[in-house]
Amino acid sequence: MMKITNKNVALIPVFAGIFFAADDQTVVVTILPQIMSDLMVDVTELDRAMWTVTGYLLGYVSVMPIMGRISDIYGRKFIYVASMSVFLLGSVGTGLTNSMGFLESYSYHDSILIRSCVSSILETTTSINWVIATRIIQAIGAGALIPITIAIISDLYSGNKRAIPLGLTGASAEAGAVTGPLWGGLITQSFSWQWVFWLNIPIGLLVIAGILFLVPNSKKTTHKIDYLGSGIIVAAICFITLGCSQSGSNTSFLIIFISVGVSLLIGYYLLSKQNDDSVIPIELFKNIRFLAANTLHLFYGAALIISLVTIPLMVNTVLSGSSLEGGLILMRMTIAIPIGALIGGWLSKHYDLRIPAISGLILCFIALLFMSRWNELIGDPLMSYHLLAAGFGFGLVIAPITTSAINSTGTRHQGSAAGIISSSRFLGMTFGIAALSAWGSQRFQDLLLGINLQIPGTGVLGNPTSGFEDQLIQAGVNLFHHFFIIGSVLCLIGIFPCLLLVKNRTSKDPIK
Repeated sequence: MMKITNKNVALIPVFAGIFFAADDQTVVVTILPQIMSDLMVDVTELDRAMWTVTGYLLGYVSVMPIMGRISDIYGRKFIYVASMSVFLLGSVGTGLTNSMGFLESYSYHDSILIRSCVSSILETTTSINWVIATRIIQAIGAGALIPITIAIISDLYSGNKRAIPLGLTGASAEAGAVTGPLWGGLITQSFSWQWVFWLNIPIGLLVIAGILFLVPNSKKTTHKIDYLGSGIIVAAICFITLGCSQSGSNTSFLIIFISVGVSLLIGYYLLSKQNDDSVIPIELFKNIRFLAANTLHLFYGAALIISLVTIPLMVNTVLSGSSLEGGLILMRMTIAIPIGALIGGWLSKHYDLRIPAISGLILCFIALLFMSRWNELIGDPLMSYHLLAAGFGFGLVIAPITTSAINSTGTRHQGSAAGIISSSRFLGMTFGIAALSAWGSQRFQDLLLGINLQIPGTGVLGNPTSGFEDQLIQAGVNLFHHFFIIGSVLCLIGIFPCLLLVKNRTSKDPIK
């Protein structure tokens, strides 16, 4: 059989895997009400149910910094296939939720052991904790795919030729994350919500087949993996994420979790100084250009998640639209992200990386500033103009950030660099959504304090609550104004680290 070696064709299953893994990152937003209903989770337990989202993010981010390095040692293809297999295992687990009713007949079996096992299985697979656990397994596999993909691109392409495929990597992830809510809504309209996860299986198997046949084997390094350091990094990210999840609800736990996470990072730094095979080489952060790319990615992630959350939230509340309408309006922004990513990749290939990056940030700043003036009367074509401009700006920035991070590091650390630059954006998203929920809830309460329900006197005609509703809508508008302004300011701040990005390289290999 003739071996296919075309590099562009080889990336098709790689990008497909990223797309469908990112899709599951957001698909639960649409199907969460159905999950809660099936598992009899009350609305008062919404904070526990939200761990189906938080848990996925936790697993997704925690493995990103180390998987690039692991792929250096064991090979890109093997680790990609292994990660996709873990993702499929978690999908099967989630799909089995509340689907084991066929075992009920064995609940009356003569054997006490069989009855006990069946009861345990039924009880376990019909709880929200089962969904959370299987979602975390999914996320561990999904989170590994992006850094491995960046490392694969670093192997297949050199220097400025990496810009376009790196832009496609970001575009695939963004497109998947945006399609998730709509995909979940469409599937649950015709089938049960479990089918969202069952459909991952045939798609995932096709991706694995494509990887095995199309992606060439990479050269493995002889360095040993730092298992202790890997555990410390994962634990640190978990504690910091747990701390962020306590924002606005429990200050003492927030301080404890964040303190433990930071302490673990300090411990890792001290440990890595004595270890030549650190999973995250500290020397990378001595590189000002690599540090600038990651700092910019943090601001980018925070601004992006604020936009992604605020737009459908405003549609569903102030504009009185449905969840589907919110998703469709959000699509006007997100459909422009892949387009911007492709053009940003092309510009990064031919010009200084800072040109598309700064242009994208300025465009996002202006678009979000206009969006901060939205009210209950906003409509097309202005709404579409603003959304398309913001999405195009976010897309432009993707390729320059990743290309700069990879091209500013040596070949020896490209896998580690890929993992770090991938995780920095999701850490920014984590911090952004935590700050948004903590500050936003307090701000909304402050706005509500100024609202008075005035009851008209006897015989006075009119709706007694119309004034209250108008004030409530105005409070929501004011809150969302602040959200968009915060996002625009983050884009503006991001210009400063952007100035330090590495210029494009035309040499075959990055700095040794």
